[in-house]
Amino acid sequence: MSLNNSELSRIYQNDGFVCPVPAIGKDLASQALEKIEAVEAAHGGKWPSEYALKPHLVYPFLDEIVKHPTILDAVEKILGPDIICWQCRFFIKNPGDGGFVSWHQDISYWGVDISENILTAWLAFTPATKVNGVMKVIPGTHKLKLLPHREGAGSALTVRGQEVDVDVDESQAVYMELQSGEMSLHHVKLFHGSDPNESDQRRVGLAIRYMPTRAKPLDGLPKDSVTLVRGVDNFNYFHHEFPPKRDMDPASVEQHKRITDTYKIINDMAASRLHETISSQ
Repeated sequence: MSLNNSELSRIYQNDGFVCPVPAIGKDLASQALEKIEAVEAAHGGKWPSEYALKPHLVYPFLDEIVKHPTILDAVEKILGPDIICWQCRFFIKNPGDGGFVSWHQDISYWGVDISENILTAWLAFTPATKVNGVMKVIPGTHKLKLLPHREGAGSALTVRGQEVDVDVDESQAVYMELQSGEMSLHHVKLFHGSDPNESDQRRVGLAIRYMPTRAKPLDGLPKDSVTLVRGVDNFNYFHHEFPPKRDMDPASVEQHKRITDTYKIINDMAASRLHETISSQ
């Protein structure tokens, strides 16, 4: 989908998502997939759980992807010129593994201002189809407030097994199918989820969370960390992360552990304050 600035922004503001959007292209997606599978092979066939969050801090090829100009050009049309990457995380479904993602809103436990314009870019390294468990969304639900979520009721693929605590009309679902190297963009309040992989092909995607530098963390939480990917940060609400010089270099591994340990504390605190956050809307 080739859209000018006003068209992409209009669709996003109206529907809460845009799909498909050009991203890194098939060739780079294929090269990245080879590197992903090499890491998996070195860790028993699965992506290492200790690097589930923010793997771009220890693998340079992922740092390059979260800073890819084609991705950021599209994100800038929605967020403006000053952009930080708050986090990225793999969502991988192998044939028959039963993995699914329950209906939820992304920002429930992030510990950032829920009124701010924040989005997720979901990047496909393999084709993402309805049969292999592509993401599905309910258009327009980003215009709702942040709603209560049940923990442990949904998928293990989400950090806290969270599921939005309302009935969702599945007949309204739109499946955001992608070719390898394409991405979708969705608002953090948009209802979204995905079904199990019923195909014989694996589905590999990376969710990259972008926000404008003006996005504020909630008061009273430890200071979180982000990667500045475009423009300038005149607010300094977050610590700035440094990129890895090579795969798993010691300084980057130490940084990653420190940052992800802090995020676990932030996530728990934000979860404990969810009712307060919802009430303040």
